[in-house]
Amino acid sequence: MSPHRLFLILPLLALPVLIGCSGSGSDVAPPPLDQQALAAVVKQPGAPREALARAVDNLFVAEEMAETRAVLVLHNGRIVAERYGPGYHENTRFVSWSMAKTITAVMIGQLVADGRLRLDESVPIPAWQRAGDPRGEITLRQLLQMRSGLKHSEAIQPVYQSDEVRMLFLDGRDNMAAYAEAQPLEAEPGRKWEYSSATTVILADLAARALIANPDPAANTPDERRRVVRDYLHTRLFDPIGMRSMIPEYDASGTLIGGSLIHGTARDWAKFGEFLRTKGAVKGAQLVPSGWIEFMVRPSPRNPGYGAQTWLNRPQVDDGSVQWPGAPASTFSMNGHLGQYVVVSPTQGVTVVRLGKTPDGQHEPVRAGIARIIQLFE
Repeated sequence: MSPHRLFLILPLLALPVLIGCSGSGSDVAPPPLDQQALAAVVKQPGAPREALARAVDNLFVAEEMAETRAVLVLHNGRIVAERYGPGYHENTRFVSWSMAKTITAVMIGQLVADGRLRLDESVPIPAWQRAGDPRGEITLRQLLQMRSGLKHSEAIQPVYQSDEVRMLFLDGRDNMAAYAEAQPLEAEPGRKWEYSSATTVILADLAARALIANPDPAANTPDERRRVVRDYLHTRLFDPIGMRSMIPEYDASGTLIGGSLIHGTARDWAKFGEFLRTKGAVKGAQLVPSGWIEFMVRPSPRNPGYGAQTWLNRPQVDDGSVQWPGAPASTFSMNGHLGQYVVVSPTQGVTVVRLGKTPDGQHEPVRAGIARIIQLFE
């Protein structure tokens, strides 16, 4: 071969190597990390710092996440990462949506511990106590585990026929508990799992009834119902935990909207996650029996992926999916509309809070991103 032809061929032989080096292979270094992303993570977070910063950053910048407004990561009770989107900060109150259900369940647990409610007895709903009413067989345990058998249809189309929409915004909005409790049975109590925000409103109604000392129905006024539940939540739960920002909402009848509407800062949502991680203990004080938290995160009989008003990282009864792929099976969470999450991994001592606005049905990338954060901790 002539030297001239060799001179022409050598660059072509090198071309595949150059192409391989310039591609997106695993050996290519990632782009430099934005300084804001790195600054959101403490120097020794208990996981690789840069990897954690990138995982948090991904929840904010990846297009499939839609809008992330706040992320907090705690390791063994210490904030190791904290970041907010534009217009949000540590004093912003974020709406719970369905994360409120888990708070309602803890309040119910405290009332059970107080002896005001009983887990496996017929619940004291006056309309259900009439002779021959099959709803009188429904127990508190069944309500907590979303297997009451009541005809509650959540997230159906058209949206204005969905029970949680009718209850919150249409014909049930002034007396949400009455709306929820008026529905007939569609299954034998205990036999069928069905997610239902209306069920949690029934639990909130039971809390108000249990806390009003005067048995006279005339004492069951909206103002009194609001007062007793508000005082109980603050003195027995929010204040001892240090959740000073919490603002629960009530309907016109004075019932806590315990399935949907409690507002608080990201830091306070994180404190509640830590409270669950430590099985109801705060600074040595047991605010609710540890066995109650264990009950809340134990698979229910009709859905292994759900406990008592709490989501579990186990296969869901409907499609076999898990909430937090790759995270330990012991992981559990509070999940809310539009991608509100408080996720707890007791195995790793990790709590992750993600608050934002991602359309329902598009949460898989968000959950995978949170699971990636959890996986970074040993």
